[in-house]
Order: sequence, then C-alpha cells, then structure tokens
Amino acid sequence: MKRQIQPSTVERMMREDDFIVSKTNPKGIITYGNPIFIEFSGYSEEELLGSQHNIVRHPDMPRAAFQLAWDTIRAGKEFFAYVKNMAKDGSYYWVFTHITPDFDQQRNIIGYTSVRRCPKRDAVAKVEPVYRLMLQAEQSAGPRDAIAAGTGVLLDLLNQKGMSYEELVFSL
Repeated sequence: MKRQIQPSTVERMMREDDFIVSKTNPKGIITYGNPIFIEFSGYSEEELLGSQHNIVRHPDMPRAAFQLAWDTIRAGKEFFAYVKNMAKDGSYYWVFTHITPDFDQQRNIIGYTSVRRCPKRDAVAKVEPVYRLMLQAEQSAGPRDAIAAGTGVLLDLLNQKGMSYEELVFSL
C-alpha cells in the first residue's frame, strides 16, 4: 500500500512507561501490534495487520540504517537503534528500538519482534545529524548507490570513533 503522507513538524512524545510492540513475518509484514503501536502509528489495527512494517517509516531515515537492521536480524542477531517513525497523520515520533528474530524449534527464523521505548533525548540529538549526513549521501549517490553511500558515512564515523555500531548506539 503506497501512501502519500506529507510529513509534518509535529512531534509526538512517547511516555516514559510506554512500550510499542509489533511482530512481523520474515518478510516484514505486520502480524501483531499492541495498543501503543496502534496509538502512535495513527493506523487502525486492521490497517496495520498485513501491511509492511515500513508503513511507519519516516522519509528522514536513511535507507542504509534499515539495510543494517535487516542484515543483522536476518543473521539471527538482535538489533538496537534510534529510529524516527511517521504516523498516519504525518506527525513523527522517535523510538529506541530492539528487534529480535523469532525462531522455530529448528532455529529457522519465523518472524521478528520489535519492542520500542521512549528514547533518551540527548541520544536523539546526537543521532539525528548522523542520519542527516547518511541521507544526504544517499540522495547525492542516487537510488542505485544510495545504500552503499549511506553505509559509507556510517562506517567512516564508526572508524573515527573506533567502535562498532552497537557500541555507538549504547554510547549515546
């Protein structure tokens, strides 16, 4: 479902005790969303179930960030990140996300669970300029080379800091 939502400058703030939970199948199709996910996304449960999880993707988020997420969780590892999401009305909300693969008894990935909580405001202030640089690199490179360009910006930053992506996230 392609949507034409105009992003707004209205930010919705997660409450300290909120947990946004969603589950997807291995292809990223939403199979479950808790009431807080429904509230913040602005979509009804019927609109969310069966939709791609990127229904809440904000255009300020670089594609390379999501490629890193997918590469990590498809490898059977957990993933942590600060993410800017967009609601149905165009407003946005920042989350600190933790995505884990769900396994069957043979250790095959059968889906993913994402739990998002209220992010630290100082961490958002630090990650936002990084995402902006990644997005600028992606836009300059064009669609075919966008992800590689955004990834290059992130890798340069990690090399400068001498840390892994996960170390960076937890240092914010």
